[in-house]
Amino acid sequence: MTGLRDQLHGLWLPLVTPFQGGKLDETSLRRLTRHYCGQAIDGFILGATSGEGMTLREAELERLVAVVREEMAAGRRNIPICLGLSGADTARMKDRLDETADWAIDGYLIASPYYVRPSQRGLLAHFEALADHAAWPLALYNIPYRCAVNITNQTMLRLAEHQNIVGLKDCGASREQSIALLRDRPKDFRVLTGEDANYLEALTDGADGGIVLSAHVETATFAAIYSELKRGNHDAALARWNEVAELTRLLFAEPSPAPAKYWLWRSGLIDSPEVRLPMVEVSSELAATIDREIARRMKVAA
Repeated sequence: MTGLRDQLHGLWLPLVTPFQGGKLDETSLRRLTRHYCGQAIDGFILGATSGEGMTLREAELERLVAVVREEMAAGRRNIPICLGLSGADTARMKDRLDETADWAIDGYLIASPYYVRPSQRGLLAHFEALADHAAWPLALYNIPYRCAVNITNQTMLRLAEHQNIVGLKDCGASREQSIALLRDRPKDFRVLTGEDANYLEALTDGADGGIVLSAHVETATFAAIYSELKRGNHDAALARWNEVAELTRLLFAEPSPAPAKYWLWRSGLIDSPEVRLPMVEVSSELAATIDREIARRMKVAA
């Protein structure tokens, strides 16, 4: 097993997957990887929600991992990678674990089964079966507003006892539940928030970090918020948060990751804002708003 449990903290980036002409845009992907490897991020999530993973073919997903690793090696910085996997069929998910077992990853981020709405006993059996089978450690992904089922704290604490389940991306939409989990979890079970707008709040409550789409923009600021809180500088963290709080709303004003991709395209980091159906590119109204915000931030920086 890898040291994912020890690496699952700080600022993780759920990297967008660039496309052009319907295909994986490897040139932009290499540019993105080089750029963010030079930033203060602690890990990558590949092929999950922000990476439009459910639209990626198996060969594309494998190539995505390979290209990111190649660029890391070229830049001589090794950042842990979690591969996002989703599915509602436990047997098929075990097959996917087998198919990806020899990829250059450090672990998986696995969401609850969507659509079928299993019971808590079903969730427990599903995740335990995957953890028993996986060659790499698992971080679970609780996001009931997408999967239509919430992993309760009682279930999560049972799962946290499994040696191959090392953490959680918490999008449970209940601060009360999150605080209780942080209080009761095993000391080596990591919890990272996945709600950009609640990043400061979650860190203040004791989360180990965040998986933050908005950190594609103002990466250093999001990293500084974490660092300031680790040093006990709450006022400094709040001041930095105020610089990006509105950004976390703007980048989710329309379905993600379209707004972030538009921003990255306008900033020259990717060659196209293309997304795959059923996602569509941002509206002209939101595009104009993002353009104004980019111009404002450039003016402030100057």
